[in-house]
Amino acid sequence: MTKVAALIKELEHIPDPLLDEVIDFVQFVKQKHAEAIENALLSEKSLAEHWLSTEEDEAWQDL
Repeated sequence: MTKVAALIKELEHIPDPLLDEVIDFVQFVKQKHAEAIENALLSEKSLAEHWLSTEEDEAWQDL
C-alpha cells in the first residue's frame, strides 16, 4: 500500500469535524516546507560569497 493510499484509508474513518484540523495541518506542513526551500534559495548566493573564498579554503584546509 502506498503512503497516499494509507493516508486516504485513515481519512475515510475520521469524523468530519476533525477533517478541518487535518486540512489545516496539511496546509501548515506544505507552507513550512515551501518557506524552508525559499529561505535556502534566497541565502544561497550570500553564503556562496562567504564560503567560496580563498580565505575560507585556507582557514579550513587543515581539518
